[in-house]
Amino acid sequence: MVFINDEVFDSGLDYADTTGIRLHIVSTDPTDTYATVTGNQLAIEVTGPGVTTDGAIDGRRVIVPAITAGSITATGTASHWAVTDNSSIVVASGALSATQAVTSGNSFTLDAVSITIRDAA
Repeated sequence: MVFINDEVFDSGLDYADTTGIRLHIVSTDPTDTYATVTGNQLAIEVTGPGVTTDGAIDGRRVIVPAITAGSITATGTASHWAVTDNSSIVVASGALSATQAVTSGNSFTLDAVSITIRDAA
């Protein structure tokens, strides 16, 4: 097995933590395209600094804090989240645990999101 020092992982996670300033709830998988995020956005929230720690299985992770009172800005079916720099970069994205119909003007909650870099095999 290859050994990689935690600082190597943490440098990448520091980028995710400092660049990823907005968390979007979207209606489709944004992959790495910022236009897909903005074109399918249902909600957006400013994210606070995450906490870098050991990964749940291995590696390292940064945990984006939970959202307790987010504002829904459009009506649709939420299926994914995306962390962006709010101008051109998708830092990370993933599927929600379940899709959810949302209505503009309502609020939402979201558990903390974990962005993980796994250990090399």
